Amino acid sequence: MNYINSPIEKIKFRNTDIYLKRDDLLDKHFSGNKARKFYYYLINDLKNIDKIISFGSAQANSLYSLSVLGKIRNTNIDFYVNHISSYLKENACGNYKAALENGVNIIEDENFDFEKYKVKKNEILIEEGARVKEAEFGIKILAHEISSWAEENKIKNLKIFLPSGTGTTALFLQKHLEFEVLTAACVGGSEYLKKQFSHLESNEKFHPKIIEMPKKYHFGKLYKEFYEVYEELLETTKIEFDLLYDPLGFLSMQKYLNENENSDEILYIHQGGILGNESMKPRYERKFNK
Repeated sequence: MNYINSPIEKIKFRNTDIYLKRDDLLDKHFSGNKARKFYYYLINDLKNIDKIISFGSAQANSLYSLSVLGKIRNTNIDFYVNHISSYLKENACGNYKAALENGVNIIEDENFDFEKYKVKKNEILIEEGARVKEAEFGIKILAHEISSWAEENKIKNLKIFLPSGTGTTALFLQKHLEFEVLTAACVGGSEYLKKQFSHLESNEKFHPKIIEMPKKYHFGKLYKEFYEVYEELLETTKIEFDLLYDPLGFLSMQKYLNENENSDEILYIHQGGILGNESMKPRYERKFNK
């Protein structure tokens, strides 16, 4: 598995040349921002740990990545979800199906409260979306890769773009980069994202810049413009992006570019997560008759 120096290539997005950090290519089964966040658990001693506890949605990218981690480290995974739709139970696909195949114990419990969960000595509790201090370990390596690449290519003015759920990746990137990190809030809006930043880092000088969008997007809801951006990128770059986060990531980057005329180079981070498209694409096709 290659966890060092995912490639950076140049693509064109709406007449703008941007660099693309291909963290989706880290490994076939363990890639993207979750591989970075879970890297600490991958290489550190877990010999006294029998089980990892986490929670989120039934199609969370973290669910699949944890399932791979558990398989590699021979560690049991209990993953709590509030709800699993009857459709998904009968038509398992995407992250949910892959996690089941990897042996994750997916527990449907609408009353699960991680703050009240009593962690046993042989267990680790990882918050939803890997919003944990340990995530800094792998993201610091990503920051170093970007800094080294910029130095080798004599790039002095660089803006880093990526969409955020919990904002963990963006936050730790900003903490370890001299370049400005810009992000869009994909879950819960900007105020929610600021709280996530503060949960991990009280010093606001390490908080990334949040791009405010003119329209409020609800996480997981289907938007025609999201699918159009997805198709546009697939057609022009031949690269598949995630349907849940990346469309808003690219639309926010376009908004920034429209409002700011400068000579900075742009680096967008492809954070993987495309296995989730197995469930997202049929939803879009059913809604928009594509």
